[in-house]
Amino acid sequence: MGRLNKRALLGRLQRMGLASRADLAKSLGMSQPTAGKIVDELMALRIIEEVDSGEQAGDTSGKPAGSGAARLGRPGRMLRLNRAECPFLGIHLGVSQTSLALLAVGQIEEGEWPVKFRTPNSAEEWVRQVEKAAEKLPAGKLWGVVLSVPGIVNELTGRILFSPNLRWTAEVDLPQLLREVFEVPVELVQEERALALGQQVADAGADDFLLVDFGDGVGGAIISNGKLFAPTVPLSGELGHTPVPGNQRACGCGAVGCIETLVSRRGLLQSLAEAGEPSPHHWPGLLRRLEEGGVPYWLKPGLDAMAVIIAGALNVLGIRRVIITGTLTECPAAVTDYLSRAVISGAMWARFGQVECQAMPRRRMVGLVTVGLDRIILPMTGPDRGEPGS
Repeated sequence: MGRLNKRALLGRLQRMGLASRADLAKSLGMSQPTAGKIVDELMALRIIEEVDSGEQAGDTSGKPAGSGAARLGRPGRMLRLNRAECPFLGIHLGVSQTSLALLAVGQIEEGEWPVKFRTPNSAEEWVRQVEKAAEKLPAGKLWGVVLSVPGIVNELTGRILFSPNLRWTAEVDLPQLLREVFEVPVELVQEERALALGQQVADAGADDFLLVDFGDGVGGAIISNGKLFAPTVPLSGELGHTPVPGNQRACGCGAVGCIETLVSRRGLLQSLAEAGEPSPHHWPGLLRRLEEGGVPYWLKPGLDAMAVIIAGALNVLGIRRVIITGTLTECPAAVTDYLSRAVISGAMWARFGQVECQAMPRRRMVGLVTVGLDRIILPMTGPDRGEPGS
């Protein structure tokens, strides 16, 4: 029960941003002595810090700090997750690029990834490059490493089962290789699931949504009833590998016709080239072409097919909100607006109520911190792995 209470308080404070002990006790239905004791323990571990209430305004309605009016009356001491120390090493293993950053417990924004390198074609070289890249970051005691990866991932065992664009990752135990280098706990999370967790923290009222991310591929993740959807098998959100009738493009998964061959970064560039457009066939050239206005004819079929797939997912899941992230949001607003209208026209709930489809920035760093808090600082199951910061 003590661990459950700590996890509940930590999660609530992360989403509120700034709160008093009384705020936390009331919102969680705890007694003030119980909440105060938990706060004292987490402060001793440097997970929570105290700040003056005037340092950052906020309300106690569950909205992020700074979203409401400042408190009235005598200033008091408020609580937030520690932003002074960066005990997590965040790593994003991308298809073309790997990025590293030190992350604070109180990370609230998506900052720059200070160290990057081109993703190699073998696990041995990748680990060597990670170790070399980590040396460029400020030295400090790590509590753990959180690794974001693409593909079909079994997060319970820490193994990548299949990654169409990085097949070598399924042949090795990446968390174990990183443990040998850093000698701290290592947690692995599927990349879109990390993005969904980050979005949930940034938007404190987001308890139900489907996140769809566009990049080297297309993937999704689901937040339902305030929790990350946990399927019975380690496979969910693979929207990009839905086949589109008439599409003859070969996909990295081994199939033909997957939607991601049309609307991923590579797919969009291929469509531009096949259309015979005079624009340079690289990403900046494609963006310049789209800035000329409207949605070009060669782009509409892919967006229409993607909208059908998203609307179908909404109809099955009973969710009425879609968050679009990734490379598609780099395009002019006309592109995401076109996709949004097409999704809404196919969503059953739009006949009775409101369906939202919004473009948002990626919040991968915040998502990785959320995983670190949940699985490294206060894991729900398994043996204790030592107190953080000890």
